[in-house]
Amino acid sequence: MSKKVRLGIIGFGQQGGAYAKFIADGLVPNMEIAAISDVDPAKKELAASQYPDVPFFEDYIAMLESGSVDAIVTCVPHFLHPEMGIETLKRNIHALVEKPAGVYTKQVKELNEFAASKPELSFGIMFNQRNNPLYKKLKEIVDNGEIGSIRRTNWIITNWWRPQGYYNSSEWRATWGGEGGGVLVNQAPHQLDLWQWICGVPKSVYSKVAFGFRRDIAVEDEVTAVVDYGNGGATGVFVTATHDIVGTDRFEILGDQGKIVVEGSKVATVTRLVKPERDISDAMGMDDVRKLFMGQLNRDELYTSEVIEFESVWGGQHAGVLENFAANILDGTPLLAPGSDGINGVRLANAIHLSAWTGKEVSLDFDEDEFLQELNKRIAEEGKFPERS
Repeated sequence: MSKKVRLGIIGFGQQGGAYAKFIADGLVPNMEIAAISDVDPAKKELAASQYPDVPFFEDYIAMLESGSVDAIVTCVPHFLHPEMGIETLKRNIHALVEKPAGVYTKQVKELNEFAASKPELSFGIMFNQRNNPLYKKLKEIVDNGEIGSIRRTNWIITNWWRPQGYYNSSEWRATWGGEGGGVLVNQAPHQLDLWQWICGVPKSVYSKVAFGFRRDIAVEDEVTAVVDYGNGGATGVFVTATHDIVGTDRFEILGDQGKIVVEGSKVATVTRLVKPERDISDAMGMDDVRKLFMGQLNRDELYTSEVIEFESVWGGQHAGVLENFAANILDGTPLLAPGSDGINGVRLANAIHLSAWTGKEVSLDFDEDEFLQELNKRIAEEGKFPERS
C-alpha cells in the first residue's frame, strides 16, 4: 500500500502499548505510529525506550494540533472517550474510541451527533469481538433467518474474575466517579455489544445487581438482567460477575426454527429445525410423542446440527479493527464497528444500572437526566471525583 494512516495513540498504558506493538510488529500494514500522548511523565521515558523516533506529547490537544497525525485511538478512562473524540473530530482528524464509548448515553449522544456533522471523517469504536469470525458467522445465521424468529437469549459470562488487588491497583478503578461502574462498563461491554448486535436491542430491562457483593468496592460485581424484546414474549437473560474464579461463558439463542449454543466464545453448535417448532408440535400425535421419549424417533427428521469453530489468535481481532479503520480512511472500506454503534451497549448498561437503583423495570428509552442524577448521587457519596453534566 502506497500510503499509511499516521496514528496518534492517546494513553500509553496496557491497551495503548498493545496497539503500538501490533503496529510496530507489522500486524496493521496500512498504519504507522505517528505520535504518543500521555499525562504520566513516566510514560514519556517508556515510549522513548520503545519507540525513540515517535514524538511524545504530554497534552493530547498539542498532539492533535501538531500536524503529526491523521487519526487517533483513545486508550484512556471511560469518561474521557466522548470529550477526546469530539476534540479530535473538531480538528478534522479521524477518531477511533475504545470501548465503552462513554459512561452514560447523554455524553455518547453528544459525540455521535458531532460525528454525524463530520461525515467525511472516519469514526469507529474498538469492538474487536465484532471481528471474531465465530460471532460474525453467528450474526449472519441469525440475520438470514436460519433459526427463525428469536424467542429467548441467555448469556452467562462470569469468567471476568478479578481479585481485590486488581481493584486496589488504582484510585480511579471500580469507582463511580473514576470508572463509571464495575463489570458492566469495564469487563462486559464487548458481550453487551455482541448481545444486542446479534439478537437486537431490547425494549426494556429489569435487573438485580449487587454492589460490592464479594469485593470491597462501591460498584457492581454481580449482575443478573432480564430483558423484554417486545415482540410477543421473547426475553433474554444476561448474567455477569467478577468473583467467579472458575467462570462460565455460555451464550444461547433460541429461535422458533433452531438454536445456537456457544461455549467459551470458541465453539458454537447450531441446530436447524426442518420446519418451525410450532408446526412440528401441531403435527405430532401421542404415538410420535411416545417414540420421541423412548428414543425411537429419528431425530434427523426433526433437525440437523452443525458445529462451528474458528481459530482466533489473540491480538488478531484488535489488529483487524485497526486495519479496517485505516482502510475506511484510505479507500472507504465499510467499518466493522461504526462509532455510532457504541451508544447501544452504553444504553443497555445504563438501563441495567437504573433498574437496579430504582427497583423497577426500565425502558431502553429511559430518562437520561434521571440516570445522570442517580449516577451523580453515587459520585458525590464517594467524594473523590467531580460530578458529571
